[in-house]
Amino acid sequence: MPTVQSQTAIRSNCARPAKRAINLSLSADVLDAAKSLQINVSQLCDNYLRDVVRHEQMRRWRVEHADFIAAYNATIETEGLPLDEWRTF
Repeated sequence: MPTVQSQTAIRSNCARPAKRAINLSLSADVLDAAKSLQINVSQLCDNYLRDVVRHEQMRRWRVEHADFIAAYNATIETEGLPLDEWRTF
């Protein structure tokens, strides 16, 4: 008979991507201070890097699609919104 996993166990398996050990050079004084404050440096670096990557991906998407967005906005300026004539507000 199959066992039933708790929802928490299922979510935790899905939410954690694989991690890889790397070498990282940090200033010794800052690292010592972080450890004395019980800051999880690995988690902090992972979260910050995730944010930096997400912002860079969004920036690049905007640059790559700038021509389309400008053309779409120009079309809206000249022709108005699609179905605008039936808008009730």
